[in-house]
Amino acid sequence: MAASSPKPTSSRSAPDPLGVITKAVTKNVKRNWNLTRHLLGIDRAEVGATPRDAVWSRGKSVLYRYRSDDRTVRPPVLLVMSLVSRAYILDLQPGNSFVEHLRDEGFDVFLLDWGIPDEDDADNTLETYVDNHLPEAVAVVDRMGDGSGVTVFGYCFGGLLALLYAAGHPADPIRNLVVMATPVDFRHMPPAMSGVGTAGIHPEDVLDANGNVPAETVRAGFSLLTPTADLATYADFWERLDDEKFLDTYRAMTGWSRNHIPFPGAAFKQTVELFNDGNGFVNDTIVLGGRRVHLSDIEVPFLNVLAERDHIVPAPATLPLADLVGSEDVTELALPAGHVGLIVGNGGRTRCMPAMSGWMKERSDVVEPADG
Repeated sequence: MAASSPKPTSSRSAPDPLGVITKAVTKNVKRNWNLTRHLLGIDRAEVGATPRDAVWSRGKSVLYRYRSDDRTVRPPVLLVMSLVSRAYILDLQPGNSFVEHLRDEGFDVFLLDWGIPDEDDADNTLETYVDNHLPEAVAVVDRMGDGSGVTVFGYCFGGLLALLYAAGHPADPIRNLVVMATPVDFRHMPPAMSGVGTAGIHPEDVLDANGNVPAETVRAGFSLLTPTADLATYADFWERLDDEKFLDTYRAMTGWSRNHIPFPGAAFKQTVELFNDGNGFVNDTIVLGGRRVHLSDIEVPFLNVLAERDHIVPAPATLPLADLVGSEDVTELALPAGHVGLIVGNGGRTRCMPAMSGWMKERSDVVEPADG
């Protein structure tokens, strides 16, 4: 019998026990320091840092234009936020900002910030925003964009406002319409959102002495819906705590999720009546300003962006949109993200933002850079 060949020796060096221990200790030191930073609020990253200028205002609403020397895409984009969330989520951090992404892609970027309502705004209705502020802001954006029209982009409840505006003002200079994570079929909204109305809490019982839904109540509702689940679960938070970039993003996100603003009382009561109780988009029963408003009157190119892991606006709540609008050019974009992961974090930067800006670019014009 032939002698067996000796087993080859591995060229891989044996682990260095001291090196392994040193690496683990260093990682834990970073974790503990970053946890201290997080708990004490030390060295928080700046949010909403992209340079901008206020170009119009009405009441608490302010229209901002972001500075750029490379505006090569027409029409300009108008970002429309929710009434109850801080607008800086769209411009969270340098390198982690939807505004920054659009600007760097050559878009002329505007943002409509509704401000923080107080007792003077308790009587603001949906018409205040949809029939007054939005048409004026769009006219300003169109004029500053040399009359090329406007791509209106609404996020969450801002998308609901954008839909109402576009449906009620079809003659306005809307070139394209994009809504992202926008509730439409309220039968599929979570109880924390849909539990006010005839089937639950009376809307008057939610209002404070100013006549608005207080920020604390808004925040309590959102806290049940884990908007930061995209970035990390509590189970792996400690494991990633040595990564300062992750921690900065997590702190900025959690700061935003706990920093809501009051909901104007009259608009809130309308929302409950029209959508929580009436499911007005799906049933085509919306009346604003004494007139019927139909989504089928929206005929511009339309993009509906939904997040497959959305805890706040689940995908079934936004799916009917493609069949409700009257546009011939309709795109439904389902992305593997959560409500905020569409525009925050690595997945937002590498997958979601390029997909949305790409759709808009395909329906825009490329021009020479404009001055100013």
